[in-house]
Formats: sequence, C-alpha cells, structure tokens
Amino acid sequence: MALTAFAEDVVYLTTEQFLQRVCDYRTSKGGWVYKGDKPCVIDFYTTWCGPCKRLAPIMEELSQTYCDQVYFYKVDTERERELAYIFNIQSIPQVLYIPVEGKPALLKGLMPKENIVQIIDEFLLKQDAAKTDAKTDAKTDTKTNN
Repeated sequence: MALTAFAEDVVYLTTEQFLQRVCDYRTSKGGWVYKGDKPCVIDFYTTWCGPCKRLAPIMEELSQTYCDQVYFYKVDTERERELAYIFNIQSIPQVLYIPVEGKPALLKGLMPKENIVQIIDEFLLKQDAAKTDAKTDAKTDTKTNN
C-alpha cells in the first residue's frame, strides 16, 4: 500500500494502520522491522494534553517541510491503548523517530522545533546523506584516477 504525502498532512494512525504501515509487531518474531520506504515520525498524544497541543502545529509545519522525505503520524494514546502499551507510553507527548534502517528512538516531552529538526536531519536523514556523500566520493575518485 503506497502512501502519498501531501504538504499539510499528518496522518492519524489506528493500531491496524500502524501494523500495516509501520511495523507488524504481532507477527514480526525477529524484532523491529520497519515497513516504510522513507523515515517516519510518530507523535503519541492525547487531546487534553497541553504540551501535545503545543507540539501539534510544529509537527504540521515539519510535515510540510519534509513531505518528500519523512512520513508524519499521530497516535491518540487514549484510543489506541495497545500501541500505548507496546511502546510503554506513560507520559505524553512522546515522539518516535523511525529510520528506514536501524532501531527507532522514542523521546519524551515537548522539545523546541529546532531540536526536532536536528533529530530529523541527523538521525533520520543521515543515511540518505551518507549515500549521497559516498556517490560524490566515488565520482571524485573516478575523475582523479582518469
């Protein structure tokens, strides 16, 4: 199932959608296996949480900025109790950063936008930057050797 990112979209996930789009922890016996084709950010929130309400417009803005590079999701922990239990969400907001390859990182609390941008750039997108750097290095080596 392909996901289409629209500039302003943060997708609200149910548990079933999480299992289809992110990770099917029910059947994945070998540990964490991310299903996405680009990194994602998942905001665990509730509707009554003040810090969650302050985080929401930041996530909306970043979903526009990174729409071609990162999926942005939200999970209401009161509606999706299974996901809250699986990720041991006991305080909110919590944000799960999931790279295409490797282990995800779950961070607690409201952070400034600049910190979130740094995490996205350095943790989620570093693999793409590393691939670009390797291609550039390979081209440089080829030109040098000719």
